[in-house]
Parts: sequence; C-alpha cells; structure tokens
Amino acid sequence: MVIIDLMAETMGVAMGFLAFLVIGGLTGVFALVFYPGKRQSKPRAKKFLMAVLVGSVAALASSYTGQSTGLFQSGQMLEWLSAIVAACLAGYLYAVLSRNAP
Repeated sequence: MVIIDLMAETMGVAMGFLAFLVIGGLTGVFALVFYPGKRQSKPRAKKFLMAVLVGSVAALASSYTGQSTGLFQSGQMLEWLSAIVAACLAGYLYAVLSRNAP
C-alpha cells in the first residue's frame, strides 16, 4: 500500500508539473501572438520558446508561492486560476518588452 500511495503522490506532482507547463506555455504564446500593436515581422521560434518558458515559469512560481504561503492546496481551483493569471501577466510583459526590443 505504501508503494501505491507513493506512486499516486509522484504521479500527481508530475501531472501538475506537466499541466502548468502546458498552461503557462499556451498563455505565454497567446499573449505574444495576440498582443495588439504594430509588429515588425513575424515572431521567430526563439520568441515563441521564450514565451513558453516565461509563461511556464510564472505558472509554476505562482503555484509554489501560493502553496507555501498557505493560500491554497495543490489541485484547488484557486491554484489553477492563479497559475493562469500569472502566466498571462508574464506573457503580456514579455510581449510588451519584446516588441520594443530590436
């Protein structure tokens, strides 16, 4: 029974990590693509990868911060909402800063 509990715990952590990678990556790319304003050229693969990385790190950081401060527990709806909001804000900031950079 201990092994099954340990596997369930590990799978929950791994699935949460993968889910936040997907949430953060998608919101980061959406913020980059749908940010209004004049675009110099099409975003390159490097910008897309950076948007995915920035969004994923923001989603993971918001989840970790909320759990460590006791605002929510793993798997609660507030955790997902904070991850989505943090990834959107980080993606927006990256899109703003990447548009102004040459």
